[in-house]
Amino acid sequence: MTYSTENLWQSAPTSTLARTLASMSDEETMRNFLRDVMTEKEIVEISARFEAARLLSMGEQYTSISKRTKLSSRTIARISDWLKNGSRGYAEALKIASSHHEHIPPARD
Repeated sequence: MTYSTENLWQSAPTSTLARTLASMSDEETMRNFLRDVMTEKEIVEISARFEAARLLSMGEQYTSISKRTKLSSRTIARISDWLKNGSRGYAEALKIASSHHEHIPPARD
């Protein structure tokens, strides 16, 4: 089933998920939840996408991002589009990440 942005968050399960994630206040709880709900491969993939968003926001080139994250240029292009035209989720998450003043290492080795 395909959802539009308008109706995706109107269902009780998706709304509950978003509210629950927003309420998790410590990293260990979030890590444990993510590990239970996703495969290792999915965690690595999402981490790589977030790293690509960070690198794009810093002005890095697609080829450099692809080498560092192992993501395809098509995926990087989609992330770039979401950064510019999306729901501002990446932008807000990047703002939170930068407030921690930690270097975020590449997601994939």
